[in-house]
Amino acid sequence: MKRTGRADLPLHTGTVPRWLADRMRDLGTLIVESLLIEYGKKEVLRRLSDPLWFQSLGAVLGMDWHSSGITTSVMYALKRGINPRAKEFGLCVCGGRGTYSRKTPDELRYLGDHTGLDADSLIRASRLCAKTDNTAVQDCFQLYQHNFVLSDEGDWTVIQQGMNVAAKTARRYHWCSQRLQSFTEEPHTGVTGENQGVILNLTDKEARSTKEKMLEIVQISPDAMKKELNLIFASHKEPELRFDTETEVAGYQRTVSLPCRHEVKAEDVDLKRLGAVLATAYESDVKDFESLLLTPGLGPRTVQSLCLVSEVVHGTPSRFKDPARFSFAHGGKDGHPFPVPLHVYDESIRILKDAVEKSRLGNTDKVQCLRRLHNTALFIEENCDPLADFDATMARERKNSPQWGGRTVGKML
Repeated sequence: MKRTGRADLPLHTGTVPRWLADRMRDLGTLIVESLLIEYGKKEVLRRLSDPLWFQSLGAVLGMDWHSSGITTSVMYALKRGINPRAKEFGLCVCGGRGTYSRKTPDELRYLGDHTGLDADSLIRASRLCAKTDNTAVQDCFQLYQHNFVLSDEGDWTVIQQGMNVAAKTARRYHWCSQRLQSFTEEPHTGVTGENQGVILNLTDKEARSTKEKMLEIVQISPDAMKKELNLIFASHKEPELRFDTETEVAGYQRTVSLPCRHEVKAEDVDLKRLGAVLATAYESDVKDFESLLLTPGLGPRTVQSLCLVSEVVHGTPSRFKDPARFSFAHGGKDGHPFPVPLHVYDESIRILKDAVEKSRLGNTDKVQCLRRLHNTALFIEENCDPLADFDATMARERKNSPQWGGRTVGKML
């Protein structure tokens, strides 16, 4: 097990307005339901444990593409959407932010009583995840959010976040039981946050001998320990701690650095991939996607959003290295890269909901069209030169924002 991601996450204040929170709940739940239909519960948990996929999910749901607030808002939206359908989905989201994080053991105990799962083992896992990231990894981030996502098969994912008030940054930690070999030796599937330089990381495999020595120390009698401490103080020398930070940094494979600025710039986006999305939406013959694209009222702009949603469902890990690109689905609540187009957002929810409902009744045509939409974008990307004109794309989005119901926090355009 190695940590697989790191990203800078600036702290943002404020709350998610109800008009966006409810849409995040609806679209987020539909995306999870699509994943369940296509790939199953284990894959949902694996996706949630990928820090870059998680950041991309938050961006496609209309949250600030670079903010630590994605963690709280996305997990709150998923908890509101998944838990009422927990028996149907076989998934449940426990915990939350602040006070709600401390209710995780009670929620796990309740689930254990009603499902037959080993609640004591799950509670122990929850506490060990929190204790490891707060104590074994001392990186100046104090945990304030803890979510434990559990399946009825006993698999789980933990997503928790710590805050460094002085630096005004946050760090998100990801765990996944399916890949977990040890709670205390390189257990994370990803850690997203700002590189703080040299830290005390007792989960690094290079710290194995240090942990062994710590266990030896706690077995020494107090009198003997007192003598040793007096010898150390008398020598006026402090014990030397050495950490191989280069080894630790090299272990990260899922990395992204997100700036403090709000605006999205061309360098934040893979313009070729964005160009493929735009080409699929604006240049394809819609007859290629009859069962999806003949939906009444469906236009190129909604296809653009659905193309990015389909990538969240069907994309491979390498597709999520530029989370900012996914904000071109439904914008951002702070107006970056552009206001949230409510009409387009509602169309995305309506069409995806219709596809999922028909799939559950045995008609998979529309769900399969989402896959073909993603495959078409990949084909254009690989066989053409669809480099997006970033400035022109931004100008078009802002020009059409009023007619698409563009909205930001506290302001309707």
